Amino acid sequence: MPAPLYGALRALADTRPLRLDMPGHHGFPLPGGLTWPSAIDFTENGATGDLFGEGPDAIQAAEGLWAARLGFDACLFLTGGSTQGVHAGLALLAGAGGAIALDRGSHRSQFNALALLDLTPHFLPRPWLEEGVAGPIEPETVEKTLAEHPEIKTVCITSPTYYGVLSDIPAIAGVCRAHGARLMVDGAHGAHLPFLGYTGYQAADVVVMSAHKTLPAPGQSALLFANGFSLAQLQRWGSVYGSSSPSYALMAGLDGARDYMEGAGGARYRDTVRQVGGFRRRWPTLRERDGLDLDPARLVLTSPDGFALARSLRERGVYPEMADAGHVVCFLTCADGEAEFARLEEALGSAGPTGPCAAVPAPPGPPRAALTPRQALFAPRERVALGESAGRAAACQIAPYPPGVPVVAPGERIEKKHLAYLREIGYNKEYCDVILEGE
Repeated sequence: MPAPLYGALRALADTRPLRLDMPGHHGFPLPGGLTWPSAIDFTENGATGDLFGEGPDAIQAAEGLWAARLGFDACLFLTGGSTQGVHAGLALLAGAGGAIALDRGSHRSQFNALALLDLTPHFLPRPWLEEGVAGPIEPETVEKTLAEHPEIKTVCITSPTYYGVLSDIPAIAGVCRAHGARLMVDGAHGAHLPFLGYTGYQAADVVVMSAHKTLPAPGQSALLFANGFSLAQLQRWGSVYGSSSPSYALMAGLDGARDYMEGAGGARYRDTVRQVGGFRRRWPTLRERDGLDLDPARLVLTSPDGFALARSLRERGVYPEMADAGHVVCFLTCADGEAEFARLEEALGSAGPTGPCAAVPAPPGPPRAALTPRQALFAPRERVALGESAGRAAACQIAPYPPGVPVVAPGERIEKKHLAYLREIGYNKEYCDVILEGE
């Protein structure tokens, strides 16, 4: 086959699957009708602007419209996904060599940033929900951590989570300000929320969003927002972690997505929220209740066997974003209309099983750190059988779903209780990478 990847993607697209995963455009044409971006795939040529230049130019004008719409002082377009934004944002706020309060359920990009910036993490626990997923980060938890560790001047949380769980960003930001700390939010899964009236992100100092996850935007396109910082400061760190040849097609996609969401896209997303509410009433799902706020557009089906339900859906041409032992996560966006909602309803009617998820115990307390994140990233490593890893320092995350939170983080010493927990929840990885010590 002369082009095996293109051929495989084309063959899958020709089956017209119902795409309930990222990117948020779900295979439909991007705003403006672009289906193949070569006509606008330029470089810096004097007429197109410069993502990391002084401007003013069309890129900065487009970034300014995003900043104004979401209520921030500055916005930087990202063509390296939220990973680029996480690295740039933490470099901006935390610098190198300091301490940080961190969501233990953070994306791996944040764990890599800890190592690259040589930061000392103090992990923020989340309460365990009866549905077998981690709940929100509580302001009281942040308060306790900052009081015990006054050297921490940067806090980083994830909201919403992969399962759509929202934390109270304004309350947490207030706690941070009271302790002289600044708040960064990984809102990779929440780019659509401001267009649904959500204003919580505005309380943070820095926010990263993946437009491509939940908006009709091309893959890898993301946004870095900041209050109290200039665009030049965002550009400085964005250029450290981003390509010097950013994709103009991706940046144009970001510009078009905002314009679309200001009009027809916002109305379509509100209809999506209404449809998701209906699915939540008709099917077993993760649902809001007192103390638990959820992304109104995230559909998390519960099942006694989430993997079986996901397989059954795929056999019916429906591709969810993710499955674990008790859940199937579906991304429904403004790209979906009546036909897509009806197709999902029909598939669920013949697929199975749905119902309450099996009980998943809360993970044990985290292991003690044997190495810093930086030491763990750069140390020599080897692969060993997971069952024989007790006493060894992990070289990478051991993070089953659920809980979606690392049971063991890089540099932490694997203990027998953690291996027992992994066996109890049916973790199916046979091997793990550990640090070569004493060399």
